[in-house]
Amino acid sequence: MSGQPHLLAITACPSGVAHTYMAAENLERAAKGLGYTMDVETHGSIGVEGTFAPEAIARAEAIIIAADSRIDLSRFAGKRVVVTGVSEGIHQPEQLIRRGLAAEPLALAQSASGASQTQQRQGIYRVLMNGVSHMIPFVVTGGLLIAIAYGIGGVPGPTGLVIPEGSFWGTLAGLGGLGFTLMVPVLSGYIAYAIADRPGLAPGMITGLLAMTPALYSSESGAGFIGGIVTGLMSGYVALGIKKIPTHKYLAPIWPIIVIPIGTSLIVGLAFIFILGGPIAAIFAGLTSWLAGMQGVAPVLLGLILGAMIGFDMGGPVNKVAFLFAGGLIATGNFAPQGMTSVAIAVPPIGMFIATLVARKLFDEEERQNGIAAVCMGFFGITEGAIPFAAAHPLAVIPANVIGSAVGAALAGVLGVTCQVMWGGLIVAVLGGVGQPILFVLCILVGSAVTAAIAIGLMGLRRPAPAAVEEAAPAVAGPEAEPQKASVLDYISEDTILLDSTAADRDSMIKELVGLGVATGQIRDAEMVLASALAREELMTTAVGEHIAIPHAKSDGVARPLVAFAKANDLDWGSPSGDAARLVFLIAVPEADAGDEHLRILAKLSRALSREEIREALSASKTKDEVLAVLRAAVD
Repeated sequence: MSGQPHLLAITACPSGVAHTYMAAENLERAAKGLGYTMDVETHGSIGVEGTFAPEAIARAEAIIIAADSRIDLSRFAGKRVVVTGVSEGIHQPEQLIRRGLAAEPLALAQSASGASQTQQRQGIYRVLMNGVSHMIPFVVTGGLLIAIAYGIGGVPGPTGLVIPEGSFWGTLAGLGGLGFTLMVPVLSGYIAYAIADRPGLAPGMITGLLAMTPALYSSESGAGFIGGIVTGLMSGYVALGIKKIPTHKYLAPIWPIIVIPIGTSLIVGLAFIFILGGPIAAIFAGLTSWLAGMQGVAPVLLGLILGAMIGFDMGGPVNKVAFLFAGGLIATGNFAPQGMTSVAIAVPPIGMFIATLVARKLFDEEERQNGIAAVCMGFFGITEGAIPFAAAHPLAVIPANVIGSAVGAALAGVLGVTCQVMWGGLIVAVLGGVGQPILFVLCILVGSAVTAAIAIGLMGLRRPAPAAVEEAAPAVAGPEAEPQKASVLDYISEDTILLDSTAADRDSMIKELVGLGVATGQIRDAEMVLASALAREELMTTAVGEHIAIPHAKSDGVARPLVAFAKANDLDWGSPSGDAARLVFLIAVPEADAGDEHLRILAKLSRALSREEIREALSASKTKDEVLAVLRAAVD
């Protein structure tokens, strides 16, 4: 077997897994027919499976990439590579392999840039998530180290909690501070990386650090994590633009490692210094002056303003303006504004912790774990604990933080809560820095509850969002996932098999299958599930060739996972190959169960259906028992 010529293939579909595995199966079969062995690496919603060993890459005669998402080509420099969409891998595998064998070897510049002929543009959600996922360890590590240092070693001082100089706790706080220093550059860098691949990483990090270095653009406050998002997006798209400039073959090797990073860093960096920096400085200087004139207004209005500013950018410049304004009044004997900001500081992270507890289905497992870290940071007055949530879901979390912090701070103003320590969080009450500790805690809890409720409501309004949800599906199943030994036969029964369908089109076929799930109690809301399945069809047809369609839906309208099957009468399903659908499987799962196991079952079903003998057996089945017997032999 080792003497046979060898090929590699990568298949990927960002909207699901059926196409991923059908393409893999068809390419393997075509390779075998042409006298080749083949290893296939699948990039599905469950993550990467079948990762290539270096020796497999070394002996491969060609690499076939049938993918509708970005694939890093850096491993394949010097190899023959063909890149196309997943559909061609399903319907024209033999022709695709022949194209790969005839392709020119991949140049170093192409592999470094991850070039792709059919690469889809990354949606803003996925771009932000790439930055957030890399930033989270820095936020959590830095925040918890600082929280421990101030919680154990901090003592009340004239300007807030302080750590004695030269103490071990000062060293620990400094170590945690390094994590916060790297937080925004990492966020910016990996946002740029998601847009432009490796050439965007260095300029993204450099300009992200620039956003945190206000002296370079004549400002007293840094631009915070919002500045990091701006520099990341700018760096990514500028780098992508430079990548598209035609280059001479002698310049190609240095283009992605010298020209793109330097050019992008200069363009974005200088734009930030000379164009964006001045207005930012003016805005925050104006905010400070404006707040200075607000001292005589009603406490509830001042609380609303200060709280909203604290919650807006969670440790960023707007937050700092409000915090420093309130802290500066402590020396004058006016402790009320600091009471308002001390409450507001704790609201965003504690509010997001509450949200992850109350609405677990809206958050993946990693975000639930981040919620635990966030509540710890909120206790010790570190608002940055909410940043991972705000960066991942900005349109829901930032408004929730602003309103919740404003409510908490305004309530503190109404109740006369005061604080003599320039710090925030529940630790201030524990250390005796608050005049009314019970009311102080009450204000934090009320503000946090408002934040959680608004975040949950706004995130719920955005569902279903099929493309974003599937792209962001966690790679590891959470505690609510199906048991590890689940099988297709656990989800299908005689009651979810239809052998005499009268459906005249795709939509009515799906509706009939959803109705079977309603009858068995596996679907609680038919309209929600039908809408989810049809929305998925709008993204890309679930017809996978060979007269097969596998519609699927992830919806809270599903009570428990469902597999339903019907034999159809040559339905037009929009198949790229033009063949009508005759064998239709509907897979429906609850949002909370959209983890590894149901995707593995879908993959197994897709592989089974790519075998001609299985398709023929299903077509010939006369009874529901026969259908179940075929599936039992095929997937178990």
